[in-house]
Amino acid sequence: MELEDRVALITGAGSGIGAASARRLSRAGARIALLGRSAEDLEALAAAIRGEGGEALPVAADIVDVDALQESYDRILDRWGRLDVVFANAGVNGVWAPIEELDPEDWRETVEINLTGTFQTIKLAVPYLKLRGGSVIITSSVNGTRVFSNTGATAYACTKGAQIVLSRMLALELAEFGIRVNAICPGAVETDIEESMDVKGVERIRHPHSVPDDVIPLGGKPASSAHVADLVLFLAGDASSHVTGTEIWIDGGQSLLKG
Repeated sequence: MELEDRVALITGAGSGIGAASARRLSRAGARIALLGRSAEDLEALAAAIRGEGGEALPVAADIVDVDALQESYDRILDRWGRLDVVFANAGVNGVWAPIEELDPEDWRETVEINLTGTFQTIKLAVPYLKLRGGSVIITSSVNGTRVFSNTGATAYACTKGAQIVLSRMLALELAEFGIRVNAICPGAVETDIEESMDVKGVERIRHPHSVPDDVIPLGGKPASSAHVADLVLFLAGDASSHVTGTEIWIDGGQSLLKG
């Protein structure tokens, strides 16, 4: 129970990495605030966590809506009086397309959710985290950090690379308050994020010698959400107490090939 009595907020908690991490941190003793856009999914997950003996608070909100996000923090603090871990996980793949076919509005939407939403999630959490210190974890990606051959993923990759810069800047700024800021960079993971993905014509611009997406050196298959949740637990807990400003790739070595 290494996170006993601590409170963790997880965005994008309704499915995939967010849901798996919520259950993993709960089993480690944390009380979990579940934030996402689908109240139905959050209620179902909260019920599952309670059924395992944990505590969970579902909070339906959009990370792009700063007022709704602040209200969510108010609810969490009213309920538990503290905040120790923020897992800024919410995001979308958005539109993948050649630059000439990438609509500016699609670009703006991806940036707004993935980058501005992450910024707002962390910004509003900082006053509460400063009270005791804590851990901020950002879900970035192999794209835009190690992998640049997924042609057409321009908007997505730019937001993911920028999240790494954000984590490093804030790691230094917030270190004096005992707040650690790190990023995870998943490769292929068995989640439903592709439901928010729109691919348009990228096969026409993909380099002919690109490594296929299904080539994964370690184990030969994508990670599970549970694999990523174990990494989130490490970064949330005391085992990583001297780790900050760091990105960790969890991709079975895939990004080393794709580059």
